[in-house]
Amino acid sequence: MELSHRTIASLGKYDAMHIGKLEPSLVVTLYRQMLRLRRMEEALIAEYHPADEMRCPIHFCIGQEAVPAALSALVEPGDYLFSHHRSHGYYFAKGAPLRELFAEIYGKAAGANGGKAGSQDISHVSSRFFSGAILAGAVSIACGAAFGLQVKRSSNIAVSGFGEGATDEGAFWEVANYAGFKRLPLLLVCENNRYATYSDQLKRQAADNICERVRPFGVSAEQVFGNDVLQVYRTLQSAIDHVRNGRGPALVEAYTYRWNSHVGPEDDGANNYRTAAEMQFWKQNCPLRLLEEKALEAGVLTESVRASIEAGIAEEIRANFEFAKSAAFPTPSDWVAANYDGSSPVADRVLGMAAETEFDHFQADARLEPY
Repeated sequence: MELSHRTIASLGKYDAMHIGKLEPSLVVTLYRQMLRLRRMEEALIAEYHPADEMRCPIHFCIGQEAVPAALSALVEPGDYLFSHHRSHGYYFAKGAPLRELFAEIYGKAAGANGGKAGSQDISHVSSRFFSGAILAGAVSIACGAAFGLQVKRSSNIAVSGFGEGATDEGAFWEVANYAGFKRLPLLLVCENNRYATYSDQLKRQAADNICERVRPFGVSAEQVFGNDVLQVYRTLQSAIDHVRNGRGPALVEAYTYRWNSHVGPEDDGANNYRTAAEMQFWKQNCPLRLLEEKALEAGVLTESVRASIEAGIAEEIRANFEFAKSAAFPTPSDWVAANYDGSSPVADRVLGMAAETEFDHFQADARLEPY
């Protein structure tokens, strides 16, 4: 069956999850990772108001834990991961330290970016993770990183995570064209959650067929029900093998759903852009609950192990909050130095002289002459 948000909504309770040949330890790891991300987001939501101590807007990802959990078990330390504004899951997937994410949200100097980037622009250089608020920006930059990896003949890949709204942008299709033409080591991960802010995909695009449209560019593309973390893992594993083995770029479109508002912990239901029945369908098919039920039924997960995982996560979150709240705020910045560097070492070396740091706006106009 060709997947779309319309066909998925007709399924009722999802019952196609199967463990198959996956190692029991991997199943438990995926469960732990989804639960860590879910409990972290829930804790941040609970603290956001009325304390009002967090220094930035946050795009929470409750309901969309499966893709980050699966990626966390598949990406390598040397791979690059670029994310859009809903960044926490991808930061988490790359193994970047969560306490530095907490501190960044609180605007503290100990944050991943010294308290100056916030949630939607957070990065962690040593983890090779970068996010940004520009729609489709993560796709374009990931393409450049993939090109650099190809030039260096690296075995690593670049991964870009984004929502289906990014495919409204021309930059996305330029990337699809160039990456397919150059056979770049680029994995595109589209979490199709149906809405770009409040706009339904089919009010922005003629059809729900991103995979079909991207294949003619030379991009391998597969759809997957994005709340079945085991199938997401298998699909991403296959796509990563394709990319890492030099067979060109790949796209995985994971159909999923955000439970919370587009941004912030408040309810944006007053805009009446989605129905209670739609919300109920996706909560009935919660990615965490689907795996928990299957793992308990198969004996891969026990109640005692589940309780132990919960306790460990609760302690981790408590320590993260303590670290973030007790950290110091950053000292006043030199904003010019933070945004502009007048030095030009590469140009100086190439030209054999110090390159000008000031442009002469009054110089004579250049006159074109024959070659």
